[in-house]
This record gives sequence, structure tokens and C-alpha cells, in this order.
Amino acid sequence: MTLADPRPTLEVPDDDPWIWLEEVNGPQATSWADTQTAKTLERFGGPAFLKDRDDLAAIYDQPANIPFVARRGDKLFNFWKDAEHPRGLWRTTTLESYRTEAPEWDLLLDLDALSEAEGEDWIWAGPATLPATHDRAMLSLSRGGGDATVLREFDLTTRSFVADGFTLPEAKGGATWLDRDTLLLQSAYGPGRATRSGYAKTVRLWKRGADPLTAPVIYEIPEESMGAGAHVDREAGTETIWFTERIAFFDVRYWIGDRTGPKTQIDVPTDIEVDASREWLAAKPRFPWTVGDKTVPPDSVAVIRLDDFLAGVRDFTILFEPAERRALQGFFMRDGRITVSILDDLRPVFEVWTPPAGDPGTAGDWSMSRITGLPDLGVASVWPLDVEESESNGDMLANAQDPLTPQTLFLIRAGGSPEPLKRGPAGFDPSGLVITRHEAVSVDGARIPYTQVGPADVTGDAPVHLYAYGGFGISQLPSYNSAIGKLWLERGGTSVVANIRGGGEFGTAWHEAGRREGKRLSHDDFAAVAADLVRRGVTRAERIAAEGGSNGGILISNMLTRYPERFGALFCTIPLIDMRRYTKLLAGASWMAEYGDPDDPKDWAFLGPMSAYHTAVPGQDYPPILIATTRRDDRVHPGHARKMAAKLQSMGYEAYFYEPAAGGHGYGKDNTERAGFTALGYSFLRQAIGWREV
Repeated sequence: MTLADPRPTLEVPDDDPWIWLEEVNGPQATSWADTQTAKTLERFGGPAFLKDRDDLAAIYDQPANIPFVARRGDKLFNFWKDAEHPRGLWRTTTLESYRTEAPEWDLLLDLDALSEAEGEDWIWAGPATLPATHDRAMLSLSRGGGDATVLREFDLTTRSFVADGFTLPEAKGGATWLDRDTLLLQSAYGPGRATRSGYAKTVRLWKRGADPLTAPVIYEIPEESMGAGAHVDREAGTETIWFTERIAFFDVRYWIGDRTGPKTQIDVPTDIEVDASREWLAAKPRFPWTVGDKTVPPDSVAVIRLDDFLAGVRDFTILFEPAERRALQGFFMRDGRITVSILDDLRPVFEVWTPPAGDPGTAGDWSMSRITGLPDLGVASVWPLDVEESESNGDMLANAQDPLTPQTLFLIRAGGSPEPLKRGPAGFDPSGLVITRHEAVSVDGARIPYTQVGPADVTGDAPVHLYAYGGFGISQLPSYNSAIGKLWLERGGTSVVANIRGGGEFGTAWHEAGRREGKRLSHDDFAAVAADLVRRGVTRAERIAAEGGSNGGILISNMLTRYPERFGALFCTIPLIDMRRYTKLLAGASWMAEYGDPDDPKDWAFLGPMSAYHTAVPGQDYPPILIATTRRDDRVHPGHARKMAAKLQSMGYEAYFYEPAAGGHGYGKDNTERAGFTALGYSFLRQAIGWREV
């Protein structure tokens, strides 16, 4: 009898028999991945899956979907995908035309036609247009959807790429316009130009016609830091360049300078997020900050005149302070105002703060008004309409939705109320469905909110789809999800979104509680929600299907090894799993602030037990799991998913694997691929929990 090989283990964490699967495009590794993918499609594909995929793709491709826009100069720009244009169209219109039911779009670039003409797998990664005129753009094009992009200069007047214009081979990073003939290059392209995390180590002054490899370096950061950046502030009518050194995910140094480089460092702790607009500097600390004669609480927004701050004054005015379960989600500055986004016990609130009028040297009070007219329940967000701060008149866009109500896009004029612009179409039939909110109690007594959507009647046997993220201070709120609606809710299922620790729903403290060694508590929270669904009589453990992606991959893999008895099936997507080697794979080194350093024995003491790749052992009652990634994911290495699936299979577990060739750190490069990825996962989940009524 041959014993199952449990390697790697906590006792021998570096003895990894599956490390060859880390060779992304290696013949042996890709052969294994392709074979496994084919087996998964054979097992869970078929006519029902194809119908689900096509139905979902049709929803994603609906002509009535909202074309989201951003303003550059006097035009609105949109990138649009549909069934006829799966890669997409870059186009523009006027605000007046956009308000109509059938806007007149001016086509700038057909990415499908470009890809066919050039024989490339181009995926849109965004434009940077020349301020003021917006007649030139640096386009970022990704091969297959990865984070690394090719930069190419595009003429919006002739709708063509500029002959002998700015071009840069594939690399992570981008470029910012200084003037028509000069760019700030923030790219990892070139020898010695990447940090350990794979992001830009330098900012270079790139002149038209010059070789980017020899462009002068005007700013450089240590290789151990995460990445270098720069942006141009033109709001005061002059050109100021802000340089940033992102030391780690939550720590940044800021400098003010010019085309020769940084000149003056912004003297604040590295945990503080800062922004500037006109003569004002705004700061948001993650931790208590004693400055001048006051202490600014965490997650507050404090302001001071920039000139005063640079002169040594530290008399900040605190505009917003959080309270229990009333948390700052972010802020932005436009047209001299500050818009603050808040979650008040998970309900969206938006405050607009206006500075005192008069001479910049005159003291005065800031005034606050709330944005009214958006739903009090559900999910809402507000952001600037204009891309360039110096061109903004204060106009904003807002989006509102809930799990049963499609998105509505609003225009908010400066000082005005939200005006509906576009309403999204329904993606599924919500008849008989209700939204309720509940709280589970985690292992340490913490109350963990979750939102449940499903039939009003409780049967004790509901097929439940449970989802959470729980990392990087990102809030995970229950939004309108056509995939869940069409493939789960419409068929009588129940959907649950959990607000576990590690997210930002209740501010930095909520994130801190689920960071590093606290990540284990984040996972406990998710398991507590699963248990609460059973306690409340909603379902049985065998009927709970859980999904998580990226950081959620650690979550789902830990449910497999730590709480297998609470789930009937697991869908683990684009996952981070191997916590021993994650810092050595692609962008992994940039996440040490969230997880810890596996090379530090003190950190490995808490990282090891949450590395499911090391804790999975033979002879356990693990539920079925599908682990899915994409080959072009250059952020979270596909080796995580490959190795975990291979190890589980070698120990005899019911583990499936899926890896399409493209898609980047997502579910696909176009709507059909996205739909197929999701439909396959839900086909697996439904079958694994014994839900045949589809």
C-alpha cells in the first residue's frame, strides 16, 4: 500500500515536490494544467453549463448596460464591450448627447480590429490623455489581461497610432504627460528598474525621440520598497510634481518637486494618506497622530493650508472623525472641495466639505453639506467626473444599487442633488426574494455582519452561496450581481455576503483585527457565518457553497483545512495559498504588510498554520473543491492554484482545477470568458452540494 505524500508540511515547509508547477509556461506545467482543465470541463461542462455561460454572457453584453464615462476636456470617454466587440471600443460623446437614450458615439479605436490586424491578444488597460487638449493619449495595452502592459502613443484626431511616437515594451507601470513632448515614465521596464515586488523603482524624464532606457532618472527608491510613482498638480496654474515612495502596502512617503526631481518631503508619518488641492493639504492617518497641540484620531480627515504646512505650521482642522461602526471609506479633492465617503453601520453617507472663502491667509471654518437623494440602503459610491483635477468644476458621478436593484448612474453638479443619468437593466427575476441583515458571533465574541438574499421562507435546506474577501482594508458590500442572480437566486437559492475582519467596513481597526496574525480571526469569522446560517435554520452545512478569490483564496483554502465540516463545496479563484513562497512569486513581496514575512521565524509561526498548502494532510473529510486561476495572472502566481490542486489530488481528495490561457488577475479577458469561468464554478458548486433543480 502506497502512503499519500503530504509534502510540503509545516515540519518540512521547503520540501516541495510540486514546485515545478511554478514554471508558468513550462511544457510540463502547462501540459498538466491543460489536462486538468480538460478533465474539469468534461466533468462540469456540457449543455447545461454552455446555456448558463451563454445566458450570463448575454447579460454582460446587453446593449442597455450603463456605459460608464469619464470627462476629459469637454468630452465624455467610454470603453464599451458587447457581443460584437468582445475586446471593446474606445469612444467619446458630449454630456448633452450622453443624457439621451441613444447617445451619438464617436469611435476612437476598435480594439478587436486592432488585435486582428496586428495578430495580438490585446486587452484594454486604459488611456492617459494629454491635459488641456486631450488630442494625444498614451494607451496601455495588455497581452491576455496581465498587469504588465505595452505603452503606445495614439492620436485622437487621426484615430491612429503616432508614427515614431512614444512606445514602450511590455512592463508593469505607466507614464504621465508633462507636455506634448515629455513624459514622466514610471515603469519597471529596463535592467535594474524594478523593485522586488516587480513595480517601478524609478521615475524617468522621457523626452520625445529619446531611448527610454537612457532617459534621465529624476527619482529612485530602494529595491525593497514596493513602487515609485509621480503625478502632476496643475491646479494652481503652475506645474508641481508629487513623487511617492510606496514603502509597503500601507506606508508611503510623499515629496514635492519639479522636472529635476523631488525637493521637499511632506513631513508626516508614513501611515498617513495625503492629498492636495489648490492651497489645501488633506491628511488621513491609519493610527493616532499627535501633531501640533492635538491628536488626530485614526481614519479622520484633517486639513491645513499647504503653504502653512511647508512653513512649519501644524494647526490642522479636523473635518471628519469616525465613531463606532461609522467608518471613513475614502476621500477625494476636486475644485477645492473635499468629498468624504462614509459607511454608517454599513449605510452609505457622503459629506462635501467647502473651505472658507476669502484671502488664503484668513482663518475660517469649513462648511459641510451632505449629498442627499441617494438610497440610504444598499451600496453607493461617488467619484469625480473629470479625470484631470485642474479641469474639474466639481461635477461628480454617483452609482447606487442593492442585491435586487440594478445600478443607477447619477450626475451631481457642484452643490446640487443627484440627477439620474442612466439605469442598468435587470439581469435576473427578483420575484419572491428578500434582503435581510444578520450578525454571527465569532470565536472571540466579535459580531460579524452578513447580508442574506433569498426566499422569505426558511426551509432548513437552502442551497447557500457564501462569499467574503476580508483583506487589505477593502470593504465587501452586497451589490447587484447578475451572475449570482441568474445562476443561483433565480433558481431558488440563497446568497450571503459576509463582512469579515480584514476588510474596511468599520475602518482601520476592523482591518487591523484581520491583518497578519489576525488573518486567522478573519477566517474564523467566515466559518462563524456559515455556522450561524445553520443555527438560524436557513440551511445545512452540506448545502453551503463558499467562494473566494485572490486574498479570498487564502480564506477558502483555510475553510478546506480548518473548517471542512461547515461546507458542502468550495470554489477557490485566482488564489493566494502557499504562504511559504508567496513573497518570491510575482507581486507577492508587496503584500508582506498584510500577511507577514515567511522568512522571519516569528511571522512564519502564525503564517504556517494558515498556509493550507502546508497544513493539508491525508485522511481528512475535506469537501469537494474547484481551484481556478488564469495563466496570464501576473499578480498572483498561478502556481498557487496549480500546486494546491496537485497536492490535494495526490492525497486522493476530490479537487478540480481550471486554468484558461488568458484573463489576468480576473475571470476572463472578455464577457464570454468571464461568464464561462463563473458558470463553470457554479455548475461545480451546485452539483457538489446536491442541488439538481437547475
